[in-house]
Amino acid sequence: MLENHPSKDIIGSKSSLLKERKIALCITGSVAAVKCPEIARELMRHGAEVCAVMSPMAQKIIHPYLMEWATGNQVVTELTGKIEHVWLAGEGVDKVDLVLVVPATANTISKIACGIDDTPVTTMVSTAFGSGIPIMVVPAMHEVMYHHPVVTENLKKLQSFVEFVGPRMEEGKAKIAETKEIVEAVIRRLVVKKDLAKRKVLVTAGPTLEYIDPIRVITNKSSGKMGVAIVEEALSRGAEVTLLYGPGTAIPPGEAKIISVETSQEMYEAVISELKSKKYDVVIAAAAVADWTPEKKYELKVPTSITTELTVKLKPTPKIIDVVKKVSPNTFLVAFRAESNLSDEELIQSAYERLKKAKADLITANDIGRNGVGFAYDTSEVFIIDANKRIVYVPLATKREIAKRLFDVIIDKLEQNTHAKY
Repeated sequence: MLENHPSKDIIGSKSSLLKERKIALCITGSVAAVKCPEIARELMRHGAEVCAVMSPMAQKIIHPYLMEWATGNQVVTELTGKIEHVWLAGEGVDKVDLVLVVPATANTISKIACGIDDTPVTTMVSTAFGSGIPIMVVPAMHEVMYHHPVVTENLKKLQSFVEFVGPRMEEGKAKIAETKEIVEAVIRRLVVKKDLAKRKVLVTAGPTLEYIDPIRVITNKSSGKMGVAIVEEALSRGAEVTLLYGPGTAIPPGEAKIISVETSQEMYEAVISELKSKKYDVVIAAAAVADWTPEKKYELKVPTSITTELTVKLKPTPKIIDVVKKVSPNTFLVAFRAESNLSDEELIQSAYERLKKAKADLITANDIGRNGVGFAYDTSEVFIIDANKRIVYVPLATKREIAKRLFDVIIDKLEQNTHAKY
């Protein structure tokens, strides 16, 4: 591993979730290898040290120099007297924490399943098997190859030994998973904190659409990024997660149960239905549910040719957080409150009043009038306030970091509640 390569300046720039974690990024001869610099850089931004290992065919698609630039480390392109496979995937002090095979071709998957070692990648995987290092495989190939009966059998054979990040079936191809999905899978595998194991978490996220007619809607600028970050963090801690998701732009992880909704009424009904059908330990209401909806919805598109003016009368939407405790009194409720251009004291007081009205256990408040905060941003600044008006302030940080801090508080409260019963 090189120490001071300038490419390493990005390590930890997004989060410290993978701090002090080392990953062997094993690249094989798929055209999807072109995504590997991006994957390596994202892993590094979350704190990881990445070393690339390339098969001969991978080197015909992207040059090792590119991966050396991306990772800031020398690339393993052949096994030499340095016994690189033992150094990286053996039992030494400098061994990696994960062997990540991405992209994994049908050829490489079948070789791994049969214990064949004829490239630096397959030998690295075999060594990792022997030393107990976790292995993650990300397939990429044409769909007809993915469904080849022998490849299917080899995938099944490996399921007990490696973790797969499944491909996206598009355009007749089993395309490599999205970079974000791969990174999240790595985080879930390597972040050992599983303090939400056996807990069920319900999250609402995204905006709602309130229809004026079949074409026109009232909505807001929520992207769903905060709610998706909360889902990702809950999954990484071992929770079983259900996401009630409005039409946001952030892509939720496939490991969560996702229920798509559009309107505030659909969100309201879905929350009640879930709470009645299953015992949830935690509900986190991060959705930006519209406060108003048209009193009348036109069944057909209102034509502009017959009117130059349209008056829309609005009525309040049902307040979802006000019914959570009524339906499920023992569920731990986390509300969200967005205000604009308030002082810290005014923001905290407004949020606290809302917490009391909803009988929530926590409320997370932010001011969307501040720089880098609110809808569509990857960052935010929040105050987490409990029923006793104790406050945790999280300065401007990524939404994933904020989700991490929020769950630290939630876990602490859940443990206090458990101890109080005994």
